[in-house]
Amino acid sequence: MIELAVLDIAGTTVEEHQAVYVALEDAVRAAGVDPTVADIQRWMGADKREAIGGLLGVDPSTVDDTLADFRARLAAAYAATPPTLLPGVADALGKLRANGVKVALTTGFDRGVTDSLLAVVGVDDTVVDAVICVDDVPAGRPAPYMIFRAMERTGVRDVSRVLTAGDTVRDLEAGTNAGAGMVVGVLSGGLDATALGAVRHTHLLPSVADLPELLGY
Repeated sequence: MIELAVLDIAGTTVEEHQAVYVALEDAVRAAGVDPTVADIQRWMGADKREAIGGLLGVDPSTVDDTLADFRARLAAAYAATPPTLLPGVADALGKLRANGVKVALTTGFDRGVTDSLLAVVGVDDTVVDAVICVDDVPAGRPAPYMIFRAMERTGVRDVSRVLTAGDTVRDLEAGTNAGAGMVVGVLSGGLDATALGAVRHTHLLPSVADLPELLGY
């Protein structure tokens, strides 16, 4: 029995039209580095400070200016094209919780970006049980710490009763590193079944909207 579903935000539960990766690429390019598509994909799902440091080849603690530029670009993109919940996600979250499954969201965004994003899409504590940001833990994905923190916040003690879902390689790696009972890749983000399926997982689904059916609800 699954007691907790830990779900990524951008590309997994929220449609934000890949704005995060456009903003990341543009901010890094403005800082003097010309990343390839593969470079950006390598950092999908990561702590954005860590991603910027990795792309620039510098210590992440030194990237404040580029991180601020990234945040400004992302805010402008969201203002121009407001993010929304992906189709069927609201109903899926409702069904999970109605059947006793707690729902936590995790993200490589910091708390400020996350709170603003979730306010736009109408997600609060009436919709999910916990929201864990990368600045709540010692390290972002593929470390399992956000998943463990979600378990702490929701009172779930058995990781075999945890389902994780995400649209990036790092999401799946974090779920596997946590020892989650179900590690689900969803194809609603920027990676196809070939790229996402190459990483250890238990299931691949088109969308988080398919989770209730997977669990028999």
